[in-house]
Amino acid sequence: MTDIPADKPKEEKKERKQKEKKPAPPKSEEKKISTEEVKKTAANEDEKKPLAEKEVKKKKKISHGKGTSELASFIQSAKIDFLKSINSFCSFYDSPDFTTKVEEEMTSHNEQQRKAKLPKGTKDSDPIQMTIKNLCIDTIKQVFKMHGAAEIDTPIFERKETLMGKYGEESKLIYDLADQGGELLSLRYDLTVPFARYMAIKNLTNFKRYHIGKVYRRETPQMAKGRYREFYQCDYDIAGTYSPMIPEIDVLSIISEVLKKLGINEFVTIINHRGLLNAMVELSGCETSKFKAICSSIDKLDKSPWEEVYTELVDVKGVTKEQAEKLHEFTKLKGKPKDLLKKLKELGVFSKHAEAPAILEQMEILAEYAAALGIEDNLSFDLSLARGLDYYTGLIYEVKLTDPKYGVGSIAGGGRYDDLIGMFSGKQIPAVGFSFGIERLFNIMEEKLGGKVRPINTKVLISSIGKNMVVEKLKMCKEFWAAGIEVNNIFFHCLD
Repeated sequence: MTDIPADKPKEEKKERKQKEKKPAPPKSEEKKISTEEVKKTAANEDEKKPLAEKEVKKKKKISHGKGTSELASFIQSAKIDFLKSINSFCSFYDSPDFTTKVEEEMTSHNEQQRKAKLPKGTKDSDPIQMTIKNLCIDTIKQVFKMHGAAEIDTPIFERKETLMGKYGEESKLIYDLADQGGELLSLRYDLTVPFARYMAIKNLTNFKRYHIGKVYRRETPQMAKGRYREFYQCDYDIAGTYSPMIPEIDVLSIISEVLKKLGINEFVTIINHRGLLNAMVELSGCETSKFKAICSSIDKLDKSPWEEVYTELVDVKGVTKEQAEKLHEFTKLKGKPKDLLKKLKELGVFSKHAEAPAILEQMEILAEYAAALGIEDNLSFDLSLARGLDYYTGLIYEVKLTDPKYGVGSIAGGGRYDDLIGMFSGKQIPAVGFSFGIERLFNIMEEKLGGKVRPINTKVLISSIGKNMVVEKLKMCKEFWAAGIEVNNIFFHCLD
């Protein structure tokens, strides 16, 4: 048995008291808790919470608009068990009470103040822009009239059947209107098809006309590049039988005159012939039934590299790789009209085609006429130009600005369409025309003239000091207006 000293418990008690009296560590020695640790602790605690509680936190509160809430309350007040009785639901939905309630809520909602917005792809024009727009239109009209054209107008919408089947793949861009009494209508896509319909209705066989109006296309807007959903077109067309290439050279001459009168000298008019496109497709070994599909792909070469067009031709349009490569060789041929025509003859590019040599002779006539009018420097003969519209039958052309500062591509285009009018009239009436993308011209002229035009042409301003002078000022205004002098006056209501 081991002996335990008697004073041991006392010593342990003393040590315990000393420990309790030991001073606390200084504040500088306290453990600091970082922000990250706090977040981690909170996250750990959140993980311990039930799943249902966390889901409640994440769930967003769904709130209805005032009109929807009002209609929901109205439906609930009807106390109809829609699940048990479909007939009850249908009769309630068609009831005058429900229809009236919907109309009341829509009217009330529409009367409330809201943020003003323009439809996508459209724009307003301020007074300065309208002044520039009118300046452009007046200049264009002046040139058209000098060439013997008369102006017409047509409705902004046409029967849907009038427009369908005329624009190839671009038909999907036509705006259809809601059915109004069984007549299917669409907004006009261009001014050429309405002109053909006009010729048929009026039973005309010879007409030189121009038409300036708005058209509508349901495409992706590119406002900076002048591509809108609602925009002005400016058309010039010659219908009737003439000597070869006479209408065509008239059109090409007008394009050059208009642009130069507007101070736009940096442009090129690219030309090709639909008959040569036919020859290219046939000589490449492609099926003629694929002509439109192939042309729609070739038409993309000005915006897309050959590799993309090649992939589309082979993978989508069903053209063989060998046929696509032959087409590519054709599309690389371009140059000044006289130079390219000479090259095509020397190489015999189209010598094995039945119709192409005669077409080349017509192109030589056009080149000769262009030289006589002094516009050959702005022409380029390019076999890759296809233009996607289905109705072209002969010469086709497209005008592009060559100065990159303008930031826009094509500003005009057109061609010969000998069969379009016949679709409506049953008569074969040949026609040639073109259209300016006039909105793009407006943008260019706005940059050139923005600070140099006045929206108001007032030459005289009438004012007065003193009261009771309104009658005298009106008498003076009348005299100026009668003399054809633009005059404005100032009325100070506080004085008069």
